[in-house]
Amino acid sequence: MNHAILTVTVNPSLDKSTTFTGLIPEQKIRCTPPHYDAGGGGINVSKAIARLGGDSLCLFLAGGSSGDLLQRLVESEGIPTDVIRTKNSTRENLIALETGTNAQYRFGFPGAELTADEQHQVLEKIASNPAPYVVASGSLNEGLTPAFYAQIAKRVAEKGGRFIVDTSGEALAQTLEAGVFLAKPNVGELAKLVGTARLEIDEADDAARTLVDAGKAAIIVVSLGPQGAYLVSKNETHFVPAPNVHKRSTVGAGDSMVGGMVWALSQNKPLKEVLQWGVACGSAATMNEGTQLFKAVDVKRLFAWLSAR
Repeated sequence: MNHAILTVTVNPSLDKSTTFTGLIPEQKIRCTPPHYDAGGGGINVSKAIARLGGDSLCLFLAGGSSGDLLQRLVESEGIPTDVIRTKNSTRENLIALETGTNAQYRFGFPGAELTADEQHQVLEKIASNPAPYVVASGSLNEGLTPAFYAQIAKRVAEKGGRFIVDTSGEALAQTLEAGVFLAKPNVGELAKLVGTARLEIDEADDAARTLVDAGKAAIIVVSLGPQGAYLVSKNETHFVPAPNVHKRSTVGAGDSMVGGMVWALSQNKPLKEVLQWGVACGSAATMNEGTQLFKAVDVKRLFAWLSAR
């Protein structure tokens, strides 16, 4: 079966979330029983697409007992998967919420190195997959060159697909040099990309346009956090404010935003609606605790509110 969207997660994680009361050095912290979720950028994007009623193929790497559980968690959501088994075990992350202050602590661990063969399998599977939209989201494993996403971008372009990337730092900069369909930097990342120390929010759209005009992306979406987001393409500029919601967790908000946008793109929605769906999904994800992403009913309500503005 062919899918309209292929998501790629080279550095997935088994996310463990818990709550506790009181953070006291050198004392044992009593935590509630852990809740496990499949984590990693592309996996979260696929979960978001599924909750919107869309369909994607979720390509990721998994190894060891943590990788076995990761795979079962993804498949339990009814998401089609293509899994590359790895020599090393899948990393685990910890998200802990302190109930007295509602402060969230996020402990992220690096992903183990991928063998040359495992890297090759990722690139070959992407090159041979006919999906018109390919999304790579998340960090890169230890030992992977920052140009790895750029290699993916070239393979997607060679088969005539549209590549969407959501990463940061040197990996984002090198991927944009290869050219992408859509990238989603935040304001701080955008400032680095255009070579300035700082950008004000009202400067973000002009800065994004310099990347579009340079041919680095057909679309730049600038995430402004609680302020909303800009979308800039060759012929359009849109700003969508973020709805005021009660925030419980920011885990997966960015991935939810990407999932909403790529789903809307695959449905041939106008670009303003693409951004509205993205902001609605990202905002809805912050309304849930831990690593639960969003509820579809919240997204639809927020999208209706944004559309009515």
